[in-house]
Amino acid sequence: MTQQGVRWTADQVLALAPDAASRKAGSKLGAAGPWSEAGSSDEGTVWGLCKGSGSKPYQTVVDIADASGPAYKCSCPSRKFPCKHALGLLLLWAGGETAVPTGEAPEWAGQWIAGRRERAEEKKAGDGSGSPSASADPEAARRRAERRAERVTAGAVELEQRLTDLLRGGLASAEQSGYGLWEETAARMVDAQAQGLASRVRELGVIPSTGPGWPVRLLEECALLHLLGQGWLRRERLPEALAATVRSRVGLPGSADGPPVRDRWLVLAQYDTADTRLTTRRIWLYGTDSDRTVLLLSYGAAGRAPELALPVGLALDAELSAYPGAGQLRAALGEQFAPPAPTATRPRGMTTSQAAARYGDALRDDPWLESVPVTLDRVVPTPDGDSWQLADEDEDAALPLTPAARSRPGLWRLVALSGGAPVRVFGECGHQGFTPLTAWPEGPGEAIALC
Repeated sequence: MTQQGVRWTADQVLALAPDAASRKAGSKLGAAGPWSEAGSSDEGTVWGLCKGSGSKPYQTVVDIADASGPAYKCSCPSRKFPCKHALGLLLLWAGGETAVPTGEAPEWAGQWIAGRRERAEEKKAGDGSGSPSASADPEAARRRAERRAERVTAGAVELEQRLTDLLRGGLASAEQSGYGLWEETAARMVDAQAQGLASRVRELGVIPSTGPGWPVRLLEECALLHLLGQGWLRRERLPEALAATVRSRVGLPGSADGPPVRDRWLVLAQYDTADTRLTTRRIWLYGTDSDRTVLLLSYGAAGRAPELALPVGLALDAELSAYPGAGQLRAALGEQFAPPAPTATRPRGMTTSQAAARYGDALRDDPWLESVPVTLDRVVPTPDGDSWQLADEDEDAALPLTPAARSRPGLWRLVALSGGAPVRVFGECGHQGFTPLTAWPEGPGEAIALC
């Protein structure tokens, strides 16, 4: 059951928005004006009727008790999850019991809630009795894996040849060839079922002519791509953990095979990245007992938000299983024993110099790692010429912010939260600098999402 006595904050609700437009539209519906018959239950559901442009109000219901994050149902035609009406309803609920009192769900909401509960029980029972994947032919699966490995090997050999041709002709030829050459090479990697290689090839294509020093950056990325290709071609000679990392980086699917770890997992950050094919949601969690930081990944088709959504600043009692690989932080969400609930817990912090050292150490296990999750303690956002940095309050050191972080509105939320005083900041630290994702004030206060 959800803890109805402690309602979410507006920031935690808005962190669920699939995009900035939904966040803005949902905020406008967070007042009582357009709503009627709004209510909530002790079982963790919220419902209400929202007046729209038509003659009939939109029927909106949210299941907060779902341990994997809120689930939504709305009669509006929006394909976004949550839609602006669901966000508005949750904002209204976050405001207190006066606007959304406890009561009995109307029939239209009760039917949907009962259906969800029934399906959850059936799934739980089905998981216990075995699944089709568990009874699949292992010999057929082995043959499929071998055929895919052969295709990936052919792609890696072809990529090595193309890198050799590039270096033989000189890096200047990359600027003259344009992006088409790289896209064609990436398409060949897709044909070879090596999505990881394809993604890195596309990244190569955007480097030429991107300002001073681009040949050096291109050479560095070519070296990393060459290292990945050679790692795949010689994977039998690698330690098993490093070989698992190479398989993951190349793009082969894996499964979480680590032992389940039960903990109260604090939701540190959640944000989406999207391309023309896929929307990827990254959710960082911190184990309050295990002192571990792990990553959940969730996917949605292009233009649709992934299903998994966990509000920043809440904690959930759940089991997580790690994916294989040296230094890999990805995990799979297993059994959940309670829905996300408010907590005063914060992750343990470190200095800026310790954060930089942690990234350096992580590169030994995974040379292709872009960044590592760290929590900086007692840092102050400070201008640095045309850029910004996080200056350590207790030592003469600082971390520059990444170009992406400097262009986000979250930077100004961080500056406003700090006001010149030290704050605790969680984010990703890598070779381009630090990207802040969540912050807490020095004293008591709620987590502030910055992404």
